[in-house]
Amino acid sequence: MWPPHSKSDRTWQCTLCRYGARTDRIRTLGLAFAARVSRDQPCRDEPNRMTTKPVKVFREPRWPAFVAMFAAALVHRSMPERLSVGPSWGLLVITVVLLIPLIYSNHRGHYNVARILTFVATGIITFAMVASLVLLVTGIPKHLDPPQTLLRSALSLWITNVVVFALWYWKIDAGGPLGRDKARGDFDSSFLFPQMMMREQSQNPPKEEERWSPQFVDYLFLAFNTSTAFSPTDTAVLSRWAKVVMMTQSIISLTIVTLLAARAVGIL
Repeated sequence: MWPPHSKSDRTWQCTLCRYGARTDRIRTLGLAFAARVSRDQPCRDEPNRMTTKPVKVFREPRWPAFVAMFAAALVHRSMPERLSVGPSWGLLVITVVLLIPLIYSNHRGHYNVARILTFVATGIITFAMVASLVLLVTGIPKHLDPPQTLLRSALSLWITNVVVFALWYWKIDAGGPLGRDKARGDFDSSFLFPQMMMREQSQNPPKEEERWSPQFVDYLFLAFNTSTAFSPTDTAVLSRWAKVVMMTQSIISLTIVTLLAARAVGIL
């Protein structure tokens, strides 16, 4: 054993310090290399994110709604000039002008833009329908329209009423088509369709690609039944906003069928 302050002791301490520093440096380099390797290669205990399949979104076709918008504007074009706000061809031109960027935005994946344009187009068609109904009702006591014009106008307004409210149901229910696409069959709808009850009662849950989701034709059938029977037939209404909208549709349909059509038939 050396003295505590001898030259050999200091030499030995310097050797230990150099060895410790070299060991720390090697350890640091090894940890850095191991971290880089673990970052480049996925861990075996965790699923490989590079090989995980992306979530497939089953998109609902939008073209039936686009065709319905054009059809509603075309039916409105057949009404007399007196029952139109502005020129009779105005609504058809505005709808076509809005449909062009709407279809393009939906095709390019700009769904927020397509959603806004859909609301604008549906709102304009709804305003034109309500304005024509008011003009027609106010003109009945003055006998401004012949019986044939009243019948044709009543039929046009009834068809437009069905299509317009089908568009609103389709666009608002469960977040619209985009929300139903993301939900992949598991969504909170304001309407209880028969297919939903069958799915809940089924013991074997369907596959993701086989899950049923309402599309525009289902909402069109709902709107048709509401305008015809003044109430839903096979579909229950769950939310309050849906009940209010369906009552509004029934009031408009009742006004058209009873007041306008009955008045026109009585004049014949």
